[in-house]
Amino acid sequence: MNKEEYNNLSKQILDASIRVHKEMGPGLLESVYEQCLIKELNLRKIKTESQVFLHLNYRGFELNKDFRLDLLVENDIIIEIKAVEVLLAVHEAQIISYLKLADKRLGFLINFNVPLLKNGFKRFVNGF
Repeated sequence: MNKEEYNNLSKQILDASIRVHKEMGPGLLESVYEQCLIKELNLRKIKTESQVFLHLNYRGFELNKDFRLDLLVENDIIIEIKAVEVLLAVHEAQIISYLKLADKRLGFLINFNVPLLKNGFKRFVNGF
């Protein structure tokens, strides 16, 4: 995927997230927003997988530790969904870790528990 494709898909993800937030409002469970965002992205013909397992590998060894990505969009973009009062450093560390471990270039941390979604939408880049 080239930079222009990443940017176009990023715009679609932001727009879909805003649509979900407008429809559902803040204050619900993360799982609600996850399912609604999957549906919104699918309506836009954007391939989205949920709860994707990510295995921890170290020096060619698969370790006994797995992580789960909330969403993997077009097999290239990771989305981590939150519904919290405040995003913490640990939430950012989570998306950064997932990007590095999965060797993906772009990820979004989206907190739906905010009055205005743009204040809960954060973009993370891994070696772009």
